[in-house]
Amino acid sequence: MSTLLEIKSSVLRQVQNRQSFRRRAETESNMSSQEICQASSSVREDTGDFFDRMRIVLQKQESMQRYWRSESVLNNNTPPPPENIGEHKAAEKLILTKREIEMLYEEILYTLVYRTGAVSSEHVASEEDLFHYLQKVFGVSKSDHDSILLRVKESKAPVYALKVTVVQARNLLAKDANGFSDPYCMLGIMIMQSSKETEEKKERKFSFRKKKDKMEKRSSVRDVLLAKYIQVTEVKSNTLNPAWNENFVFEIDDIHSDQLHLDIWDHDDDVSVAEACKKLNEVSGFKGMGRYFKQIVKSARANGTGGSAEDNADDFLGCLNISINEIPVGGLDRWFKLEPRTSSSRVQGDCHLIIKLITNQRDTALSKKASGSVIHEMLLGQLLQYEHRQTEAEYWNWKGELSKHAFTLMSHHSMQTDLSGLQQAIIKWQAFSKHHQVHTMDYSYLLELLKHIEEQWDPAMCQREQEASLAESFTRFTEYCFLLLKKLRDNFPVLNTTVISRLDFMLRCLGQIHNMQAFKMVCPFNNELHLEIAAVLKKGTLEWYEKIYASLKPAEKNDVEQLRSLVRLADAVHEDVEKCQNIYNKLFVSVVKVDFFSITYRQLEKLVADEVSSVMAEFKGAEPEGTRSTHDIGETLFELYIALNELRRFRDYLPLKDNKSLALSNFHDLFKVSIHTWLQTIHEKTRDRIQRAVEADMLESVDSLSKHSSSAVDVTTCFSQIKQFWAQLAWPDSAEAFVFLSQLSDDMCKAAICYSEAIKRKVDKSHQSAGQAAITEQLCIILNNIEHVRKFMANVLRDLDWKSTETSAEHQGGTEGKQQVQKALSTQIQNIDIDMQREAKNMISHLTEKMIGDIKKYIQHISLSPDSIQNDEAVSPLMKYLDDKLIILSETLVKENLYRVLEALWWLLLKFIIDAVDSNRGVSVEFYGRFYYTLEALVDFFHAEGQGLPMDTLRNGDYRFLEEELRLNKCSTSELIEKYYLDNIKEQRSTEQSKYGRISVKCYYETSEQKLYVEVLHAADLIALDANGLSDPFVIIELCPHHIFPLVKGQRTQVKAKTLHPVYDELFYFSVSSEQCRRKSACILFTVMDHDWLSTNDFAGEAILPMNVIYGLNRPHITGGVKNVQPIVLKLTRPKANVKSILKMLDGRMDKEAQDFVKKLREMEKYMEDD
Repeated sequence: MSTLLEIKSSVLRQVQNRQSFRRRAETESNMSSQEICQASSSVREDTGDFFDRMRIVLQKQESMQRYWRSESVLNNNTPPPPENIGEHKAAEKLILTKREIEMLYEEILYTLVYRTGAVSSEHVASEEDLFHYLQKVFGVSKSDHDSILLRVKESKAPVYALKVTVVQARNLLAKDANGFSDPYCMLGIMIMQSSKETEEKKERKFSFRKKKDKMEKRSSVRDVLLAKYIQVTEVKSNTLNPAWNENFVFEIDDIHSDQLHLDIWDHDDDVSVAEACKKLNEVSGFKGMGRYFKQIVKSARANGTGGSAEDNADDFLGCLNISINEIPVGGLDRWFKLEPRTSSSRVQGDCHLIIKLITNQRDTALSKKASGSVIHEMLLGQLLQYEHRQTEAEYWNWKGELSKHAFTLMSHHSMQTDLSGLQQAIIKWQAFSKHHQVHTMDYSYLLELLKHIEEQWDPAMCQREQEASLAESFTRFTEYCFLLLKKLRDNFPVLNTTVISRLDFMLRCLGQIHNMQAFKMVCPFNNELHLEIAAVLKKGTLEWYEKIYASLKPAEKNDVEQLRSLVRLADAVHEDVEKCQNIYNKLFVSVVKVDFFSITYRQLEKLVADEVSSVMAEFKGAEPEGTRSTHDIGETLFELYIALNELRRFRDYLPLKDNKSLALSNFHDLFKVSIHTWLQTIHEKTRDRIQRAVEADMLESVDSLSKHSSSAVDVTTCFSQIKQFWAQLAWPDSAEAFVFLSQLSDDMCKAAICYSEAIKRKVDKSHQSAGQAAITEQLCIILNNIEHVRKFMANVLRDLDWKSTETSAEHQGGTEGKQQVQKALSTQIQNIDIDMQREAKNMISHLTEKMIGDIKKYIQHISLSPDSIQNDEAVSPLMKYLDDKLIILSETLVKENLYRVLEALWWLLLKFIIDAVDSNRGVSVEFYGRFYYTLEALVDFFHAEGQGLPMDTLRNGDYRFLEEELRLNKCSTSELIEKYYLDNIKEQRSTEQSKYGRISVKCYYETSEQKLYVEVLHAADLIALDANGLSDPFVIIELCPHHIFPLVKGQRTQVKAKTLHPVYDELFYFSVSSEQCRRKSACILFTVMDHDWLSTNDFAGEAILPMNVIYGLNRPHITGGVKNVQPIVLKLTRPKANVKSILKMLDGRMDKEAQDFVKKLREMEKYMEDD
C-alpha cells in the first residue's frame, strides 16, 4: 500500500508544482515546423494512418459488440446450411431390400383391394389413381404391378370386424323414483337380409325388445339376431350421465348391409335383459339360444305401461342404429343422439361412441412376418421419401405434409391393422424422426409429434415390441442432436431467425423427450439432459478452437505475424463469445437450462490465455524489449491488448461464483512495459497531426452553423480518439493507471497549448499579405478555435475515466488517495484553462489593437465638438463605427468570445474617455454633459437590452468613477452643494457607532407661524480637545444649504465649560417657509465646537438632520408643539473622503458661491488636520 501511495504522491507533486502548461511546453512549442516534420519523418507511416488504424481497432471491437447485440444480426435471408454430423446409421435404416419393398407393395395393394369404410373429401376414392400413385412411390413397373395385384386378388380375403368403444352417455331420461336411472347398454350387429327390410328400417326402429307375437312370426331365431353378436355393458347406478369406457369387437358378415344396433335400458329388477344377455354366451345350438332369447322377450315390457308382476322389467331409455357401410375410413368418434323405438316412445340424451372397422387374418407375406405397427412404419417411411422430394417448400421448412393419396393409403392401413391413436402417434414419430436424420425437416413439426405421444400416452396400451422401437428412436434422435450440437457453429450459424428457430425447436425436442413419461419408462437409465449437453458443447468448442487456431497460424514465423495471428485468434474467439452470449445462451438457458455462455467462455478464455502467455514468453525471451519496440510491434501489441481486454470484459456476465480465477485476470502484466511506448507514440503522433491540421487550415468556418475552422475539429477529434484509446485500455491496476492517466492528460494539455501557439503563428504570417477585414475575420476564427479547444479540454479531461481511478484509489488508500486523485484532476483542468484563457486574451488584445486608433479618433471628435451641437450628433460617429464593427464580430465570434471582446472594448472606451476628461479640466459644463451622454449611450449599446454584456460587468469600478465625475461636473454650483449635503445625510444614516459622541435635539415646524423650532437638549461622550482632558463645547445650528435659506443666519448655544457631557436645554426658532424646508436637500447642521479663549475654536464634530423627518412638515402636527416632540439622538461625525471629489470640482470653479463653500470646507479640514 505504501508503494502505491508513493507513486501517486510523486506524480501529484509534479503536477501541483507546475505553475503553467505554457512554461512546461515552451521548449517543445519553440520547435519550428521544419523540426517537427523532421522529428516525425522517423516514424514509419504518417500520422493519419496511425490514428485511422487505431480508430479502426477500436471500432472493430465496438462494431462487433453492436452487431451481435442488435436485432439486425438475424435479418439476412441466407438459407440454413445442411445438417452435417458425418456418417450416421439412420440412413441405413431407411433403405429397404428389394424383397422388403416387394412385400410392402403387396401389403398396401392388399389393403386397397380389401379396403372398406366410407371415404370423405380428404381421401382419394379412385382405386386406379391410388395404384398409379403407388407405382411412382415404389418405382414398380406396370407389369410387376399387375402381377402382384393378381396375386393379391387370388389371396384369401381378410375377416372384417367392428371395434366399438362405448364411452359415455349424457342427459338420459330419469326412470326411477329418486330422479335417476340405472343405465346400461345392449349392443350387437343386426343382419339386414333384403332391400325390403331395409326400407322398413327407415320407418321403424329395431330393438332387442320384441313383443311375443312378433317373435313367433319369425321362421327362426337366427333370422333375427345371432347370440354371438349381442354384448352388454355394466350397469351404472343412480346417474343420468353414465361413463362406461368399455370395448367390444363384433365380426361382420356383410360390411355393405349389416348394422350396429345399441339399446340403453334402465335396470329395475333382479333378472333383467342384461342378465339374460349374459347367459346367452353360455348357449350352444339353435334351440338353447332360441329359448333364452324368448326369455329376454318375455322379460321386456312396453315402455311406460302397467301390468302384472311379470311387468316389472327394465325401462327403455333410447336406441341407435348405425349402418356399417356408413362408417368412414378413419372411424367415428362422436356423440350420437338417442332415438325412440316408436313414435310413442319418450327418450332423451346422447351417447358417445368410438367405432372403427378393422381386419384380421390378412393373407400377405409381410403380415405373417411383422406386426401391423412395424408394417405401418415401413409404409410411412417409404411414402415420406417420395413426398419430401415432391415438396415445393424449402427442405428445412417441410412439416410432413402428405398428399391426399398418401393420406388415403395411411388411413386405410391404420384402420385395417387396428392401430390405436397412441400407436399411430408413436409410428409417426419414429418414421419422421428417422427420416429427418437423413432428409432434414422442420423441428417444430417433430416437437408436435412428441407432444402428441405425450397426450396419448398410456403404458397399458403400449406393447413390448413398440416400447423397444420407441426407445431406439429416442436414443437415435438424441444422439443425432448431440452430434449436431457438437458442430453447433457449423450446423446452426448465426445467420437469421430461421436458423436460430431451428436450434430453438431442436432443443425443445430434446427437452420434450427427456420430460416425457414415455421416455422415462422406455429409457430409464439416461443421464440428465443438461449434463449430456454440457459435455457435448465442451467437446465441440475444443474442436472448433483447434480448427480456428490451425487456420490462423501464420505462414511466416516472425514477431509481427505471430502477434497479428494472436489478434485474429482473439477476435475470432471474441466474435464467438458474442454469439454465445447474445444468441445461443438465451436459447440454452431458457429451453434446456444449460449456461452455454459460461461453459464456452471459461473454456475459450483459458485456451486463448495459454496461447498468449506462450507467445509473449517467447517474444520477451528472444531479445531485449528496447530493440524490438518498433511501431509495427507497438501497434500490434496495442491491438492485441484491446482484443484481450474486450474478451476479458465478458467475465462480468458470468455468475458471481464463476468469475474468479480466470486465466485472463492479470494478462495486463504482459503489456506493462509497452504502455509507456504507446503513450510516447501517441504524443508524437498528436503533435504531428496538429501541425498538419494547422498547415492545412484555410481559416474559414467549417460550415454555416460553426464558427471555428478545420484545425479545431481535427484537434478535438484527435483528443477524442485518445480518450477512446484510454477507455479501451482500461488498465486494471489503479496505481499504475493513475501514473499513466496523469502522463496522458499532461501530454494532451501540452498538445492543446502547442496548437494555440501554432495557429497564432500561422495568422501572424498571413497578416503580411491580407487586408484589414480579412485579418479581423481570421483573428475571430482563431479566437473561436482556441475557445473550442478550451471548452473541449475541460470535458475530455474529466471523461478520461478519473472516476474509476478515484474509486480504486479510495479503495486502496482511503480518503487520502481519493483526494489526491481529485486534486490532480482539478489542478490539470485549472491550469489548462488558465493557459487557454491567456491564449484567448492575447488574441483578443491582438484583435482590439487594430481598433485603438479609430476609437481614439472618435473620442477626440466628441471632446472637440462645440457646445452648440446636440449630444447625439457628437456621439453618432463613434456609435456607427462600433455598430459596424460589432456586426462583423457577432457574425464571426461565438458567444463567449463576443462577450470577451465586448469587455475588452468596454475597458478601452472607459480608459480613453477618462483620459479625455483628465486632459480637459476646467472646461464647460456642456463638455461633461456630452461625455456623460456618451457614457450612457455606450452602456445601452453594450447591454443591448439584455443580449449583450450584463449591467454588473458594464458598471464596474472604472465606470462608477467616471460616471460620478461626469455627473457631478455637469451640475451647477448649487446642485453640487446640494449633492454634498445629500451625501452627508446618507453618511449620517449609515453611521452605526461614532467615537465623536452624540447630540440630542427636538425639532418642530409650526405651520401657522411659519417657524422652525429647534431645541438643543444635551450632548454626550464628546472628544477631549483641551489639555485637561475636557472640552468647552458649544453648538452652532445652521439651516443648509445656504442658497435655499439665504436670509437665515445660524445660531449658537452657550458654552459649557470643562465637560464632555454638556446639557443645554436651549430653544431656537427660524422664520422660514414650508416650501424651503421641503426641498430635498434641506437640512439642519449641528456643529459642535470647543471654545478656546486664546486661539481659534476647535472642531469637535457635526450632525445633520434632514428636514423631511421633522414633525409639522412631512410628518403630522403634534398638539403642544416642540414640547411634546420626542427627542432625536444624532451621532457626531466628521466629513469623509468621499466628499473630496465635490470639493475638488467646486474648487475649480470661479463663482463666489463655490469659492465661499470651498473656503468653509477648507477651514473644517484644517481643524481636523490640527486635531
